[in-house]
Amino acid sequence: MKKRYNDYGTWIRKQFPFRVQKISVDAGFTCPNRDGKVGRGGCVFCDNRTFNPAYCEREKSITQQIIAGKEFFARKYPDMKYLAYFQAFSNTYSNVEHLKRLYEEALAMEDVVGIVIGTRPDCVPDDTLDYLESLNRQTFMILEYGIESANNNTLKTINRGHTFECSADAIRRTAERGIITGGHIIIGLPGESPEECLRQTDIISSLPLNILKLHQMQVVKGTRLAEMYLGENAHNGEYSGMQPYIYNKVEDYIRLVAEYISRLRPDIILERFVSQSPKGMVIAPSWGLKNHEFTNLLDNYLREHDITQGCSTSRFHSAR
Repeated sequence: MKKRYNDYGTWIRKQFPFRVQKISVDAGFTCPNRDGKVGRGGCVFCDNRTFNPAYCEREKSITQQIIAGKEFFARKYPDMKYLAYFQAFSNTYSNVEHLKRLYEEALAMEDVVGIVIGTRPDCVPDDTLDYLESLNRQTFMILEYGIESANNNTLKTINRGHTFECSADAIRRTAERGIITGGHIIIGLPGESPEECLRQTDIISSLPLNILKLHQMQVVKGTRLAEMYLGENAHNGEYSGMQPYIYNKVEDYIRLVAEYISRLRPDIILERFVSQSPKGMVIAPSWGLKNHEFTNLLDNYLREHDITQGCSTSRFHSAR
């Protein structure tokens, strides 16, 4: 059945004459809000262990990780081709020569037909984008930015270390070079009500983004966000009034995502709507749903309420 939004699965199948799968690679990067360049401690919500698969170990070389990833997926899909996904931390946060060695090691592997690079918008100087522009002419590439929010107060609260204007500038500079450009937004960040999330849809739609990922705010054990959520530091006022907006009822989140989709520019490709961290690491929300199960529920809701991407409905009202 045809989706009621511009879905990534349909789009990626049109890019290749064969099935492709991302293989995550941890290349040993850090972030400028971790190493002291712009801050310490990283984003308040961040624990990269929540999305690194078991085969992805930074102690191993790029080649070893890709071999392990291929073995992991080959059991299910023996004829698969692969996109090397540089996912953990900020994967352009180094000099061009170092980046070139890492990326081209991945692309030299058999059955690797492209590359996806996740990074921050403050980690793409012009010489890096110049190199990526030339690499993009040789292989399939997506450059994916963590935007997280279009609200600068929120970005400061979560210790992001850059502004939304920085994100917008990086996205424009990337798109101008003909590189497929992706963005990532978190719904439910500290201080952001549902109305504030929806307010940002016009801003996000105005960017020259090709692909967008959304996901719910998850509270992960051991993070500063967990302290915000549990109130462990409430006595000193550090996180006063800045609790994350957690959608403990999946129905509330589905309703909000549906409205978000209805307000987005119709040609933006939507890659995902949820993140699924290991059960033992998550404090909230706890839906007990796999990603495809959530997507089925969302698809049913969109059909039942006649919502399509960009239709600009105004059916949302606040509920927590």
